[in-house]
Amino acid sequence: MSRKKAQKKLFISNIVLLGLVSFFTDISTEMVYPILPLYLSTVLGASPAIIGVIEGIAESLASILKLFSGMIADKYNNKKQLAFMGYLASFFNKFIILMSASWGGIFIARIIDRFGKGIRTAPRDALIAESAENSNFGKAYGLHKAFDMLGASVGILLAFFLMVSADESNFRNIFIISIVPALIGPLCVLFVRNGKKATEVKKLDFKWRSLDKRLKMFLVIIFIFTLGNSSNSFILLRAYNAGFSEREAILLYFLYNLIASLLSYPVGKLSDKIGRKYTLCAGYFFYAAVYLGIGLSNSNFAFWGLFAIYGVYTALTAGGERALIAEITPPHLKGSALGLHSAIVGIGLLPASLIAGFLWDAAGQAAPFVLGGCLALFASIAVFFVLNKKPALSK
Repeated sequence: MSRKKAQKKLFISNIVLLGLVSFFTDISTEMVYPILPLYLSTVLGASPAIIGVIEGIAESLASILKLFSGMIADKYNNKKQLAFMGYLASFFNKFIILMSASWGGIFIARIIDRFGKGIRTAPRDALIAESAENSNFGKAYGLHKAFDMLGASVGILLAFFLMVSADESNFRNIFIISIVPALIGPLCVLFVRNGKKATEVKKLDFKWRSLDKRLKMFLVIIFIFTLGNSSNSFILLRAYNAGFSEREAILLYFLYNLIASLLSYPVGKLSDKIGRKYTLCAGYFFYAAVYLGIGLSNSNFAFWGLFAIYGVYTALTAGGERALIAEITPPHLKGSALGLHSAIVGIGLLPASLIAGFLWDAAGQAAPFVLGGCLALFASIAVFFVLNKKPALSK
C-alpha cells in the first residue's frame, strides 16, 4: 500500500473513531449539562455565584491538566492510553452526580469529569494531527468537531424529551440514562490506532521562547478573550430569566449545538483554503454579537437567532484554533502545543466564571455578557493583525 493510501486509510479510520468517541461521550454529557444549572439552583439551592465557582474551578483544572497530558503524550507516545483514561473518567462522573445530595457532591463530580477531559483532550487532538496532513488539518478537526457537536445535539434532544418536569426524580432518571453512552465512548477508543510507531521515551524540548511568534501572540489574545468567555451555564440561566421554560431553554441549547455540528466540517475545509485568519476573526466577531445581544435583549425571538449565531461562532473557532496550532508546530511537539493552548484557556476560565458570577450578582445579569462581547471584539481585531500571513506549514 502506498504511503498516500495508508495515510488516507488512517485519516478515515482514526478521525471517524475519535469522532464516535466524542459523539457518544457528548450524548451523555449534554443530557446532563443543560439541566445541571437548573438542578443546582432549584433542587440543591446553589446561587449563581456558587455555580460560577463550580464551573470556573472545574474548567480551569481540566484545561491546566491538558498541558501536562500533552507533554506526557509527546514524551512517552502514549496518547491512546491517556485518551482512554480520560474518557473513562466521564463514565464515573455520571455515577457521582446520581449519588450527590448537595452542590458539594456535584462539585466533586465536575472535578472528576473535568480531570478526565484534562488528560484526554491534548492527546486526542495530537492523535488527530498525526492522522492528517498539514493540508487538511482544518478538514480533520472540523470533521471531529462535527461528530462532537452532533452527539451534543442528540444528548440535548434526549434531555428535552425526558425533561417532563423539574422535580428531583425526573432529574435522576436523566442522570441514570446518561450512563449508557458514557460507557460506549471509552470502548471506542480501544480501536483507535496510534499515528506513530515509535514507543521510546524521548527528550522533550518544549520552551516558550522557541515557539512561533505568531503562536505566542495568538495565545495571549486567546487568554484575554477567555476572561470574558464564562461558562455556558450563565447563558442558560439568562434564558431561564428571560422567560424560557426548562424545556425551551434546552431547545435553545440544542439549536446552538445543531448549527455548530452542521457547519464545523465545511468551515474546517474552508479554513484550509482561505487561511485560519478569516474564519477565526469572523468567529470572534459573531461571539461578540451573541454576547452583547444576550446581555441587552429581552426578546425571546432574538434569543433563538442569537443561539443559532452562537453555533456559527463555535464552528468557526473550535476546530480552527486547534488546526492553526497544529499547522505551525513541529510534529513532535504538537501534543505539548495543543496542551499549552488549553492550559492558557484554563488559566482564564476560572476568573472568567468567577467574574461573571460576581458581575451577575453585583451589577445585573447583563453585565457579564457585555464584558464578554467587548473582549471578543478585541480578539477579532487583534487576530486579524497578528495572523497577517498564512502560517508556514510545519516540516
